[in-house]
Amino acid sequence: MEHNILFILGVIFLIAFFNKNISNFLKIPEVTGYVVIGVISSTLLTFFIGRERVDNLIENFHLIPTMALGIIAFTIGIELKLSILKRMGKSIFFIVVWECLGAFVSVFLALKIFGFETYKCLLFGAVASATAPAATVAVIKQYKSKGSFTSSILAIVGIDDAMALIIFAFAISFSKALIKGTAVNVSDIIISTLISIFFGVLLGMVFAGIYLLMLKKIRSNDIIQMLLISFILMLLGISEQLHVSELLSIMSFGAILTNFSDVMTLKSEEIIEKFTGVFLGAFFILGGAHLDILSIGGIIVVGAIYFISRSFGKIIGASFGANISGSSDIVKKYIGFALLPQVGVGLALALSIKRTFNSKIFESGKEVLVYGDKGIEISYMILNILLFTTLITEVVGPMLTRYALKKSGEIKD
Repeated sequence: MEHNILFILGVIFLIAFFNKNISNFLKIPEVTGYVVIGVISSTLLTFFIGRERVDNLIENFHLIPTMALGIIAFTIGIELKLSILKRMGKSIFFIVVWECLGAFVSVFLALKIFGFETYKCLLFGAVASATAPAATVAVIKQYKSKGSFTSSILAIVGIDDAMALIIFAFAISFSKALIKGTAVNVSDIIISTLISIFFGVLLGMVFAGIYLLMLKKIRSNDIIQMLLISFILMLLGISEQLHVSELLSIMSFGAILTNFSDVMTLKSEEIIEKFTGVFLGAFFILGGAHLDILSIGGIIVVGAIYFISRSFGKIIGASFGANISGSSDIVKKYIGFALLPQVGVGLALALSIKRTFNSKIFESGKEVLVYGDKGIEISYMILNILLFTTLITEVVGPMLTRYALKKSGEIKD
């Protein structure tokens, strides 16, 4: 079995290689190709070996998504440079807060109106708040867009996920209590979530301080590479043991680096880029493989509600934030149209939900699901709907981003 796993992993990396070339030829975002390949591959396998065996096969690669989450969190963190954020002004923060909250509230209310349980509404809303920068940045690079509107988009998608992670931390804490049926003490949950966020950020800061001290007089890329990967892996492991957000701890680790050492940031960024293509390619392919295309009929309606309400919340929320912060007319009108892609951190959050609510403990000598059948149901529902709507957002999103950039006058065609 181990040899089969290694062979399949090799095939996944080979597919990722071909996808890069095909995506460049078709001029579509690479992440779209990865997800589509994952969906097609798992669907074909389902016909031959059954869905249960496909899910078990995917589970054998659980460490790859975990390591990819670390890379995603680190790349978010090193984008959070205070000097750049200050230069962009308060409007960026207003837009980020309102477009994230707009998506969260819009999806929460829409699903609540249609009779969904509160914990499902909370988790769907939290996932909806995240925006994936990959597809948006790909469009900007493809059309060589430059200008103040383009800079605003880049700043927003750079810090959007930090806000989404905070919303997610609160939502998952409330959802755990609701699923277990324990009394929901709002003040206790808020305090415990804030403590979790605090210790997650503190953990990342401590690791960043140790990392910088150890490399104070070292410039060898080999040593930096070894330490960076080991620190990210240790942060993932310790965060899981302490039950704090792995994404927040690694994000704060990257944020400290980028604000305290330009040299280490540059070197660390160059090193992490060597691993990004390999792990993220496998991450998105395996993520796409989670979508059970044969049962898609049961999620089309919910997927449509999620997609429409999320899009509405993002666009209206971003426009509202731009209006109250005194942004330019172009930003007020069009900024929300560039914030619809979701596959990056959205998928990371969905997989984090799956890992959390599918967790098991030993009781009376046997494994027991911590969150029972409800945990299994919500984790697969969110993952399938996210991947289903991703197929829409990764087509519609880049088109709307191009539309917004064209309206801003920062691309010619």
